[in-house]
Amino acid sequence: MTLLAHDHYCEEILRQTDGLRALINGADLDAKVPTCPEWTLRDLAVHVGGAHRWVDEIVRTRATEAVPDERVPQFTPDGDDPAVLDAWLADGAAKTVAALREAGAGQPVWAWAWDRSTGFWARRMAHETAVHRADAAVTVNADYEVAPELAADTIDEWLEIVSFAQSEGDREAVELRGAGRSLHLHATDTPGAEWLIEFGDDRFTWRRAHEKATVAVRGPMTDLMLVFNRRQGVDSGRVEVLGERELLDFWLERATFA
Repeated sequence: MTLLAHDHYCEEILRQTDGLRALINGADLDAKVPTCPEWTLRDLAVHVGGAHRWVDEIVRTRATEAVPDERVPQFTPDGDDPAVLDAWLADGAAKTVAALREAGAGQPVWAWAWDRSTGFWARRMAHETAVHRADAAVTVNADYEVAPELAADTIDEWLEIVSFAQSEGDREAVELRGAGRSLHLHATDTPGAEWLIEFGDDRFTWRRAHEKATVAVRGPMTDLMLVFNRRQGVDSGRVEVLGERELLDFWLERATFA
């Protein structure tokens, strides 16, 4: 598994934010988000923009511990005007990317995960924004597509997050085990985009591989990423499931944190 370049992640933060802004422009901001039912479309946008500004504060100050929300400048937009929300989203993404580019990928900073560096945050914010753009697309009934290399890296990162959560003792992640079972993901339109997840006695492991498994999920790269991130139903008709569907459900039900 090879990470994308630091500047590639920075460009994607801007690109995905612009895509999110285009989706919510003129939309009903009080509409419920089907994939995040506790949120309205406005809540979704504020969550993404707040995450950008939080990361900007971490990177810009070279934080060595978690930054409370109240220490983040302009953590929420000023008022309910849609134009203000749009400008706030654009400004937050631009500031975050400027801070990440100035710092480079290897600067040590606080992070909640295994990689405490600015590179972690560039990657995390690129995927955070891309996946939440999918939430917005579902809400406004719009088409959604993401570049194959970013979609594949989103799956890589999510597997790393789930593995980290398991090593930290997360209750749901700890249950992702069971000797002799395996899950294969196969993107049918992207050469080399295949994953094998194996459930051992104590934990699961994963690698990029083309091998037979207990259950396989096949489909276009974007759809495979959306299903794996629970942004698209397994029964949507966009992917094919071969083998024991129960094991796929077992994974999707438990990889629900972070």
